Amino acid sequence: MTQPAPTTGPAVLEEAAGDGAPRKQEQGGSGGESTGTVIVAGAANLAIAVAKLVGGLISHSSAMLSEAAHSMADTVTEVLLFIALKRGERAPDARHPFGYGRETYVWAFMASLCTFAVGAGFSIYQGVSTILGGEEQGDPLISYLVLAVSFVLEGASFLKAVRQVRRSAREHETSSRRFLQATTDTTVKAVTFEDAAALVGLVLAALGLFLEQVTGDPLWDGISAVLIGVLLIVVAAVLARANVSLLIGQSVPGAIEQQLKDELVAMAHVDDVPFLLTSVIGPGQLLVAAKVDFADTATVADVEQAADEAERRLVARHPGVRYVFLDPTPGDGRARVRAPEAGEE
Repeated sequence: MTQPAPTTGPAVLEEAAGDGAPRKQEQGGSGGESTGTVIVAGAANLAIAVAKLVGGLISHSSAMLSEAAHSMADTVTEVLLFIALKRGERAPDARHPFGYGRETYVWAFMASLCTFAVGAGFSIYQGVSTILGGEEQGDPLISYLVLAVSFVLEGASFLKAVRQVRRSAREHETSSRRFLQATTDTTVKAVTFEDAAALVGLVLAALGLFLEQVTGDPLWDGISAVLIGVLLIVVAAVLARANVSLLIGQSVPGAIEQQLKDELVAMAHVDDVPFLLTSVIGPGQLLVAAKVDFADTATVADVEQAADEAERRLVARHPGVRYVFLDPTPGDGRARVRAPEAGEE
């Protein structure tokens, strides 16, 4: 078995979004850029939450109050994502030899639960209460102003996240949509999804407020609040599902595993790689374990040299690979263990 020194780099998983060809990339992950994206989003959401709360109290709009809860939930989410980034960057130690990368997904999962519980729960409750009991109509002017300013601020945060996604997608020669599906950086994924949901929520709030003003019926405002809650449930579910999969220990797509396997098979003294496992252990961090059938003529020195070469080759061509473990095994890929017969020790 071989274990290389930890390296940093883009997630190998993200290569699956492109043409599948492994490519040498600059060392250094996108942690700093992701941190900046989270901070900008968090600051914008906090300011927006206060403005929406004031507007909702003045206009007595359920949709505006729902949007205030939405922005407050997003603010707490950004705080949790910031913690996720910092906690996940800690170096490996004796108790956690593979590092703390997966802790990122713990905090990101908690962030998705916050979106569901605080944002969606309050929005649906507020909307149903308005539909059933009605509400007093106030001056909608302040709400329109708040919605307009909020749209500008949320749009700026969203554009920053989109620029980061597009830049990374270009590096991997793929589309932004496929990159978001494949990336293991759940922080930028969360910010992008939540900012997009925020913009849609603002449109829904404005529409509900306008229809209530035109018809005089608060039903529209209540429906708008419920729709905002449903929107948040969808976003929370998508993010929670992605984080749970990564937290458990997600493998890379089959095409990438085949590339890694081909790299090993192409080495000298290797006849076959009958079994290969991969596991994402953090954003941009991958563990590779394989059973390798070495040639019968290979010496111990040849096996050691091949193990070192496997480490260098996989890390060089796939910078996201951080650990490589090779297990010499028979050609069928199964360990043969024979119970000792009588008289044998």
